Amino acid sequence: MEINAIIVEDETGSREILRNYLKKYVEDINLKGEAASIKEGLSLIKRYALDLVFLDVEMPFGNAFDLLDQVSDRTFEVVFVTAYDHYAKEALNQHAAYYLMKPINIDELIKAVDYVREIKQREANLENRVLQPKLRGVEGKITLPQQDGFQVLNVSEILYCKADDNYTEIYLENKKILVSKTLKYFEEALSGFSFARIHKSFLVNVNEVVKYRKGKGGSVVISNGKELLVSASRKKELLSYF
Repeated sequence: MEINAIIVEDETGSREILRNYLKKYVEDINLKGEAASIKEGLSLIKRYALDLVFLDVEMPFGNAFDLLDQVSDRTFEVVFVTAYDHYAKEALNQHAAYYLMKPINIDELIKAVDYVREIKQREANLENRVLQPKLRGVEGKITLPQQDGFQVLNVSEILYCKADDNYTEIYLENKKILVSKTLKYFEEALSGFSFARIHKSFLVNVNEVVKYRKGKGGSVVISNGKELLVSASRKKELLSYF
């Protein structure tokens, strides 16, 4: 699958290095253009149908996050390129597919593009399809600790779980249960079933996912109509279920 990409980087030398690496080491990538500023980058994003944007974090008159805030309907993936590792956490929160440190490691660059390519291919395969999970392993029960004991719940009844600090909200068809356990606890407790951690705040029953929508990081629609965000770092894992 060919990947349409652009480079947004204010340093001429860094743009040249990345361009040459892409041409020499990465197959099936179509570099549509390069930009030296946020303004130029936005112009290229509006002009082309892109799959991937290589985006430097620090630029004159703003940064990568300022650029992304101005793209309302993002369907491309982002690979951040920077010399500053303290941006890593924020980058992931901004739905970056990958994070490359300068100087760029060629193997990591290839890995980043392959990661994006697989996501885009899976998205293309799922487009306009009713989602049918490959696995339906949700038979079983789970105990929910409560102040006066515990409640036994059929795993198949759970639509999704939502983090609420040190609590978790368990969403069923017609009600919500608040449990004094972290989402990490339920991620581990339900690891043997068809549940996917799609975001720092959400754990979903894959069998209840009826639609996937492309976007900043993507989103899923649950059988009850609720739409939940998908983190870019979790997208590949989710798509592998279908």
